[in-house]
Amino acid sequence: MAVLAAVSACSETETAPDAAATEEVAAAETAEVMAADGGPAYGNFRVTRADGTVIMEDVREDGTWTATMADGTTETGTWVQKPGEYCTTDDKEGAVEKCHPEKIDENGVWVSTDPDDGTTVTVERIEATAE
Repeated sequence: MAVLAAVSACSETETAPDAAATEEVAAAETAEVMAADGGPAYGNFRVTRADGTVIMEDVREDGTWTATMADGTTETGTWVQKPGEYCTTDDKEGAVEKCHPEKIDENGVWVSTDPDDGTTVTVERIEATAE
């Protein structure tokens, strides 16, 4: 019995981790970075270039995307949402990650800027319709 009492006494002297601190760390690790419009980074989007050309993007929760161009051709790749940036990597051989700064402009329009040439596009979330 004396051994059990000694083991019990030793384990009581160990300090338990602060529950609030543990919860804060867990919340920070799992916090989802949102898209510029405040919604999830994944979904269906209409991307409109300055010349009016429309690209439809299917950005999936699994980190993949498909863009359907105006002529019907498609491009695919992977994506990650970072604070203030939407980053993509094409499936093409040798492709590197490209991060587009995004924001809601002074007119309330979601804009994304190409880091290579500075061109901007507008982005609209397309809500799923019930069938």
